[in-house]
Amino acid sequence: MANTTPVDIRDIPYTDAAGTERTLAEFGDSTLLIVNVASKCGLTPQYEQLEQLQKTYGERGLQVIGFPCNQFMGQEPGSMDEILEYCSVTYGVTFPVAEKIRVNGSHAAPLYKALKKAKNVEGAKGPVMWNFEKFLVSASGAVHRFRPQTKPDAPEVIAAIEASLPVR
Repeated sequence: MANTTPVDIRDIPYTDAAGTERTLAEFGDSTLLIVNVASKCGLTPQYEQLEQLQKTYGERGLQVIGFPCNQFMGQEPGSMDEILEYCSVTYGVTFPVAEKIRVNGSHAAPLYKALKKAKNVEGAKGPVMWNFEKFLVSASGAVHRFRPQTKPDAPEVIAAIEASLPVR
Protein backbone atom coordinates (compact mmCIF):
# COMPACT_ATOMS: atom_id res chain seq x y z
CA MET A 1 0.00 0.00 0.00
CA ALA A 2 1.54 3.29 -1.06
CA ASN A 3 1.00 6.64 0.58
CA THR A 4 2.00 10.05 -0.58
CA THR A 5 3.65 12.01 2.18
CA PRO A 6 2.53 15.63 2.63
CA VAL A 7 6.10 16.93 2.43
CA ASP A 8 8.15 16.15 -0.66
CA ILE A 9 10.78 13.98 0.98
CA ARG A 10 13.14 14.58 -1.91
CA ASP A 11 13.56 18.16 -0.64
CA ILE A 12 14.43 17.21 2.96
CA PRO A 13 18.15 17.66 3.62
CA TYR A 14 20.37 14.88 4.88
CA THR A 15 24.13 14.63 5.33
CA ASP A 16 26.24 12.26 3.27
CA ALA A 17 29.16 10.22 4.62
CA ALA A 18 31.60 13.03 3.75
CA GLY A 19 29.65 15.53 5.85
CA THR A 20 28.06 17.38 2.89
CA GLU A 21 24.42 18.41 3.13
CA ARG A 22 22.37 17.02 0.25
CA THR A 23 18.78 16.26 -0.73
CA LEU A 24 17.29 13.26 -2.44
CA ALA A 25 16.26 15.57 -5.28
CA GLU A 26 19.84 15.13 -6.53
CA PHE A 27 18.80 11.65 -7.68
CA GLY A 28 16.30 13.13 -10.16
CA ASP A 29 13.39 10.86 -11.06
CA SER A 30 15.08 7.73 -9.73
CA THR A 31 13.12 5.38 -7.52
CA LEU A 32 14.82 5.41 -4.11
CA LEU A 33 15.22 2.50 -1.72
CA ILE A 34 16.08 4.07 1.63
CA VAL A 35 17.26 1.66 4.33
CA ASN A 36 18.51 2.17 7.88
CA VAL A 37 21.52 -0.13 8.09
CA ALA A 38 23.79 -1.60 10.76
CA SER A 39 26.99 -3.64 10.59
CA LYS A 40 26.53 -5.85 13.63
CA CYS A 41 22.93 -6.99 13.20
CA GLY A 42 21.52 -10.41 12.38
CA LEU A 43 19.98 -8.74 9.30
CA THR A 44 23.31 -7.28 8.10
CA PRO A 45 23.58 -9.88 5.29
CA GLN A 46 20.76 -7.89 3.62
CA TYR A 47 23.56 -5.60 2.43
CA GLU A 48 24.34 -8.25 -0.18
CA GLN A 49 20.78 -8.23 -1.50
CA LEU A 50 20.65 -4.42 -1.45
CA GLU A 51 23.84 -4.29 -3.53
CA GLN A 52 22.40 -6.82 -5.96
CA LEU A 53 19.26 -4.68 -6.36
CA GLN A 54 21.47 -1.68 -7.09
CA LYS A 55 23.36 -3.65 -9.75
CA THR A 56 20.23 -5.15 -11.29
CA TYR A 57 18.03 -2.05 -11.35
CA GLY A 58 20.45 0.88 -11.12
CA GLU A 59 20.57 1.51 -14.86
CA ARG A 60 16.78 1.40 -14.94
CA GLY A 61 16.48 4.11 -12.30
CA LEU A 62 16.75 2.54 -8.83
CA GLN A 63 19.01 4.16 -6.26
CA VAL A 64 19.65 2.37 -2.95
CA ILE A 65 20.79 4.62 -0.09
CA GLY A 66 21.92 3.33 3.30
CA PHE A 67 21.52 5.34 6.49
CA PRO A 68 23.59 3.83 9.31
CA CYS A 69 21.82 3.89 12.67
CA ASN A 70 23.05 2.85 16.11
CA GLN A 71 19.66 3.06 17.89
CA PHE A 72 18.93 -0.66 17.99
CA MET A 73 21.07 -2.38 20.64
CA GLY A 74 24.17 -0.44 19.54
CA GLN A 75 24.55 -2.50 16.36
CA GLU A 76 26.26 0.30 14.37
CA PRO A 77 28.93 1.54 16.80
CA GLY A 78 31.71 2.36 14.34
CA SER A 79 32.94 5.63 12.92
CA MET A 80 31.91 6.59 9.39
CA ASP A 81 35.28 5.43 8.07
CA GLU A 82 34.83 2.04 9.77
CA ILE A 83 31.27 1.71 8.48
CA LEU A 84 32.24 2.57 4.90
CA GLU A 85 35.21 0.20 4.94
CA TYR A 86 33.08 -2.62 6.36
CA CYS A 87 30.36 -2.13 3.73
CA SER A 88 32.87 -2.01 0.89
CA VAL A 89 35.15 -4.85 1.98
CA THR A 90 32.54 -7.24 3.37
CA TYR A 91 29.65 -6.73 0.95
CA GLY A 92 31.13 -4.79 -1.98
CA VAL A 93 28.65 -1.97 -1.42
CA THR A 94 28.74 0.63 -4.19
CA PHE A 95 25.53 2.48 -3.35
CA PRO A 96 25.78 5.65 -1.23
CA VAL A 97 25.91 5.31 2.54
CA ALA A 98 24.97 8.52 4.34
CA GLU A 99 26.07 9.88 7.70
CA LYS A 100 24.96 7.93 10.79
CA ILE A 101 21.54 9.11 11.95
CA ARG A 102 18.77 8.53 14.45
CA VAL A 103 15.54 7.16 12.97
CA ASN A 104 13.27 7.28 16.03
CA GLY A 105 12.62 9.65 18.91
CA SER A 106 12.71 13.41 19.24
CA HIS A 107 16.15 13.61 17.59
CA ALA A 108 15.20 11.51 14.56
CA ALA A 109 16.51 12.77 11.23
CA PRO A 110 13.93 14.92 9.40
CA LEU A 111 13.95 12.49 6.48
CA TYR A 112 12.92 9.65 8.76
CA LYS A 113 10.29 11.76 10.51
CA ALA A 114 8.65 12.10 7.09
CA LEU A 115 9.20 8.50 6.01
CA LYS A 116 7.62 7.08 9.18
CA LYS A 117 4.27 8.57 8.15
CA ALA A 118 4.04 5.90 5.44
CA LYS A 119 2.10 2.73 6.22
CA ASN A 120 3.35 -0.76 5.51
CA VAL A 121 1.26 -3.45 3.79
CA GLU A 122 -0.54 -4.20 7.06
CA GLY A 123 -1.51 -0.53 7.39
CA ALA A 124 0.88 0.15 10.28
CA LYS A 125 2.92 3.35 10.42
CA GLY A 126 5.05 4.92 13.11
CA PRO A 127 8.47 4.13 14.52
CA VAL A 128 11.08 2.16 12.64
CA MET A 129 10.99 -1.31 14.18
CA TRP A 130 14.63 -2.35 13.74
CA ASN A 131 17.64 -2.16 11.43
CA PHE A 132 17.01 -2.68 7.71
CA GLU A 133 13.50 -1.22 7.50
CA LYS A 134 13.01 -0.30 3.84
CA PHE A 135 11.24 2.68 2.27
CA LEU A 136 10.75 2.64 -1.49
CA VAL A 137 10.06 6.15 -2.80
CA SER A 138 8.83 6.71 -6.35
CA ALA A 139 9.47 9.88 -8.35
CA SER A 140 5.87 10.93 -7.61
CA GLY A 141 6.49 10.66 -3.86
CA ALA A 142 4.56 7.43 -3.27
CA VAL A 143 6.16 5.49 -0.42
CA HIS A 144 6.08 1.71 0.05
CA ARG A 145 7.27 0.54 3.44
CA PHE A 146 8.73 -2.88 4.19
CA ARG A 147 9.59 -4.08 7.69
CA PRO A 148 13.12 -5.28 8.53
CA GLN A 149 12.40 -9.00 8.19
CA THR A 150 11.23 -8.51 4.59
CA LYS A 151 14.30 -9.29 2.52
CA PRO A 152 15.30 -6.76 -0.15
CA ASP A 153 14.79 -9.38 -2.86
CA ALA A 154 11.38 -10.57 -1.60
CA PRO A 155 8.76 -10.82 -4.37
CA GLU A 156 6.70 -7.95 -2.94
CA VAL A 157 9.75 -5.65 -2.86
CA ILE A 158 10.75 -6.59 -6.41
CA ALA A 159 7.18 -6.00 -7.63
CA ALA A 160 7.08 -2.57 -5.96
CA ILE A 161 10.48 -1.64 -7.44
CA GLU A 162 9.48 -2.68 -10.93
CA ALA A 163 6.17 -0.78 -10.68
CA SER A 164 7.96 2.35 -9.41
CA LEU A 165 10.86 2.56 -11.86
CA PRO A 166 10.82 5.65 -14.05
CA VAL A 167 10.08 5.28 -17.73
CA ARG A 168 13.34 5.96 -19.56
